[in-house]
Amino acid sequence: MSDGHTTETGHEAGSLSNDILLLFLPFPERPEWTERLSKRHDLRIRWVNTIKGDGSFADTTDLGPEIWADVTLLCSFIPPPVELTPKVRFVHLPSAGADRWPGHPMYEDKNIPFCTTNGIHAPQIAEWVIGAWLSHQHHFPKYQEHMKTGFWEGPFKTDFQDSTSLRIGILGYGAIGRQCARLASALGMEVYAFTRTERATSESRRDDSYCVPGTGDPDGALPARWFHGSTPEAVDTFLGSGLDLVVLSLPLTAQTRRVLGAPQLALLGRRRAFVANVGRGGLVDQEALADSLERGEIRGAALDVTDPEPLPPDSPLWRARNLLITPHVSWRADRLADRLLDVFEVNLGRLAKGRPLINVVNRELHY
Repeated sequence: MSDGHTTETGHEAGSLSNDILLLFLPFPERPEWTERLSKRHDLRIRWVNTIKGDGSFADTTDLGPEIWADVTLLCSFIPPPVELTPKVRFVHLPSAGADRWPGHPMYEDKNIPFCTTNGIHAPQIAEWVIGAWLSHQHHFPKYQEHMKTGFWEGPFKTDFQDSTSLRIGILGYGAIGRQCARLASALGMEVYAFTRTERATSESRRDDSYCVPGTGDPDGALPARWFHGSTPEAVDTFLGSGLDLVVLSLPLTAQTRRVLGAPQLALLGRRRAFVANVGRGGLVDQEALADSLERGEIRGAALDVTDPEPLPPDSPLWRARNLLITPHVSWRADRLADRLLDVFEVNLGRLAKGRPLINVVNRELHY
């Protein structure tokens, strides 16, 4: 006897026994996890490691038809051809956003729930942001170069500025932004937060998405000031509020594309801010950024994301002053797979029992 209800796809909400799960993930199968979930839900599971021998990503089209046959539950960052997934009724994304999916027939089907793993990347990405900031502030790249020639620079040759009493502005105060705020607060920085919608009450400032225990700002208590809006003018007001470090942790949407261009960089130039982009490359006008760095308008920048990716060898960004570029690796961490599977396991249990899912994607905002 079932304690669930029957869904529109004909599956009983109290069981996954009729389902086949395909995980298309960038790490090897965890046999203990698949065995436990298979037994718990009477679920058939297929696991494909997306990392090829050369370290690059495999594509969904690289899989044979036998892998796709009768799949009903999918965990994949890359959208597959729709003809391969006629029976899929639930999609879990290994990413924090869904910017690759708009326009895909499965994504446009509101009867197919989409969920993300928002929250699992926050600790390591925040460390990347603060690490890049501290490296710049303490001139680590310069001293790394001096090591190549054995040059000992006099201690008063270079000026330094610590983080105490400086101000961090976080454009997109989600899981990643909240952990950046936590680390920056530990350095004595003042936190300003920007969100799309107003967060005027303590209740509205709380975050109900997945959070790694002991991290982040679940109650929204850290920002000294909150800004909000969905217009360029609202963003400009935030960027003009006297920021020393600006973190872009926004999803890429039609509204946020090139949210940081020449006019915005001029606003940041008032205090020669440092810019860290861990959202998507399309958030930044890269030509304007390279020009701003060359002119010394802003003090420096760090990009873990570019547009396009990989960044072409002839891009002027490679030669820009005071710029750190990493190849979209800030999300990498040794505990990433464990966290991803934790979130996914929670949602499988909720799906089986017909309970509300966590980290459900907003189809209008794509995160």
